[in-house]
Amino acid sequence: MTLNKRRLGGQGLEVGAIGLGCMGMSQSYGPADETESIATLHRAIELGCDFFDTAENYGPFTNEALLGRAFKDRREKVVIATKFGSRFEGDKIVGMDSRPENIVRVVEGCLRRLQTDHIDLLYQHRLDRTVPIEDVAGTVGDLVRQGKVRYLGLSEVGVANLRRAHAVHPVSALQSEYSLWERNLEPEIIPVLRELDIGLVPFCPLGRGFLAGGVKRAEEYPEGDTRRIDPRYQDANYDANVKAAEIVFDMAADKRVKPAQIALAWLLHKGNDIVPIPGTKRRTYLEENVAAQAIRLDLTEMQKLDDALVTGAISGNRYADWIMATIDR
Repeated sequence: MTLNKRRLGGQGLEVGAIGLGCMGMSQSYGPADETESIATLHRAIELGCDFFDTAENYGPFTNEALLGRAFKDRREKVVIATKFGSRFEGDKIVGMDSRPENIVRVVEGCLRRLQTDHIDLLYQHRLDRTVPIEDVAGTVGDLVRQGKVRYLGLSEVGVANLRRAHAVHPVSALQSEYSLWERNLEPEIIPVLRELDIGLVPFCPLGRGFLAGGVKRAEEYPEGDTRRIDPRYQDANYDANVKAAEIVFDMAADKRVKPAQIALAWLLHKGNDIVPIPGTKRRTYLEENVAAQAIRLDLTEMQKLDDALVTGAISGNRYADWIMATIDR
């Protein structure tokens, strides 16, 4: 099967209905395997999954370089999204930096690592509270006019900053966590996205693995795996969340599909302006994720999932406190 296209924003960006989050290919979730990662990236193109998500701080830097190697001879077939906004000391992230001069510098590095002359979608990774969002949007707008960037995106910003940025330069997509597992966007953010004609790119659409199955307690993951510090994997939260996920597993069993496919199908049914980016570094899971496009959920099934996993049904914050402090809500 080939993925249908979806439009992100009102500026002309079109991508396959399911994208690929590439962060895990650079050791955020266990050891990396470059051969399998590149094979997965190439298989994605064959399946019509043409929207690839990376960032300067994945690795850091190594994830962009991986995509550069994988796509150097097939650039015209892919839509690459990357992100700026981190401040580094060596390879350690120590804060935010969205000063205009740093955005310009970072983009040059991204282009070099990605082995390309343009970035399709450039996100501010997290809000930098020391730099007005108007300056950020204006700087990216200048890069769009220069041809180095095609579209502006933001990540995890709130309504006020979304509106302020969009007034300076059109925002094509907001990337934020959204899934059956995390419904925080529904009350305020999603209505504003639709008012302004901005697409939504949900990351962690599988609830950081809980909706796919096979999860373990935080302490059972190796050092360096981000699940070790995820509050939802810890202590009593873990037990409660395994139980909360049962609704997805039961529906998957009834329909004879994978639980992850139910979670992705739910997102796809939430609107044609939504393009989830499940992360994987293996062809098998990629193929399962793409096949979720074919799954149909009727109104009764959608309501059943909505009711079972309402906001507050999941135990624990979605990040440690110090990470939650970087989110503009």
